[in-house]
Amino acid sequence: MTAAPGPEVFGIPNGQFAQNSWLVVDPASRDTVVVDPGEEAERILAEIRRRDLVVRAIWLTHAHLDHIWGVDTVRVATGAPVHLHPDDRRWYDILPEQGAMFGLRDLPRLAPPDHELAHGDSVSVGRFPFVVRHVPGHSPGHVAFIGHGLAIAGDVLFAGSIGRTDLAGGSTEALLESIRRELLTLPDETRVLPGHGPETTVGAERRSNPFLR
Repeated sequence: MTAAPGPEVFGIPNGQFAQNSWLVVDPASRDTVVVDPGEEAERILAEIRRRDLVVRAIWLTHAHLDHIWGVDTVRVATGAPVHLHPDDRRWYDILPEQGAMFGLRDLPRLAPPDHELAHGDSVSVGRFPFVVRHVPGHSPGHVAFIGHGLAIAGDVLFAGSIGRTDLAGGSTEALLESIRRELLTLPDETRVLPGHGPETTVGAERRSNPFLR
C-alpha cells in the first residue's frame, strides 16, 4: 500500500541573516502554517498569494530577532494566531532591543503571542498533526515541530553544525542533550529543516556532524 502524501514544505531564505522561513501546506485544503516569519515579511506574503494559500497559524521555533521580525506583518495580513513557547517570551517582548544589539533601529514591538506551546503538544496544519518538542540550548524556549518525516528544527541543528550558545540563556550542554534526546532518536531519513542554510537529514548529521561525535 502506498503511503498517503504528507504536507508540502517551501523554504524562503530571507533577510540579512539569511534566515529560513518555512511554509507548511496541506495540499488538499491549501491550509498553511508560516514557521518563523523573518525580516522579509512582504516576500513571504507574496509567496503565499502566489500559491493561493490560506494561512491558519504562525509557529515560532524561538524568538531571536531574525525569526520573529515579520510576525506582526504576517499576522495582520492573514489574521493567523501566533504560537510561542513561554520560555522565549522574554526575547519576543524585546525585539527592538534585540535589533539595537546588532545596530538595527526601529524594529517593531510585537503584539503578544496568542498561544503558548509546551513539550508534547500536538499542533496541526490541515490534516497533518505535528508534535512540539522542547529543545533548549540555543534559547530557553526553543522548540522543534516533528511529524510526517520532517523535523522543523529552527536554530538547533544545521547541516554540519549546531546552533550558537553564546547568547543570553544559551547552553552548549543543554543544546547537545536536546539534539541527542529529541532529534537523533528520529529515523535517519527524517528531513531536518533548519533556520539557516540547506536542509539535511538526521542520518547525515548522525554520521558526519563534527559537533555530535
